[in-house]
Amino acid sequence: MRGENAGHTLQATALVNEAFLKLVDTSVPWQSRAHFIAIAARAMRQILIDHAKTKKRQKRGGDEVLVTLHEANVADNQQPDLLDTEDALNKLAKVDARKAEIIELSFFGGMTYDEIAEALAISAATVDRKLRFSRAWLQRELSSAQN
Repeated sequence: MRGENAGHTLQATALVNEAFLKLVDTSVPWQSRAHFIAIAARAMRQILIDHAKTKKRQKRGGDEVLVTLHEANVADNQQPDLLDTEDALNKLAKVDARKAEIIELSFFGGMTYDEIAEALAISAATVDRKLRFSRAWLQRELSSAQN
């Protein structure tokens, strides 16, 4: 949320509150801090997607919600549309679900390589390798979506 446009209507506090409300209603036994953050990241992703869809459906046409993937450099420095990002992540999940999960944990959960490695029971080197591939894949998908 730190890199958002000034016109973004969903504040970070509201996002965290919404995610908290979703998490309170679940009966998931938290296995670790990393597990909790992983589930919180998924909740925040869903909230952001729902918010973007709602804004897009508004009567007055609503402005599209733009999200910065903090580590992705998209062609011509335009920020990707959140719904385009969601579509690209869903495509990636069909190709390799683990890579999509790593992207979700990194971008939406803000987890470090070590935290992602712990949550997924893989090495930090594997996280690094899969994340580099996934970023490049997403950049290509988002660049083609903007053209």
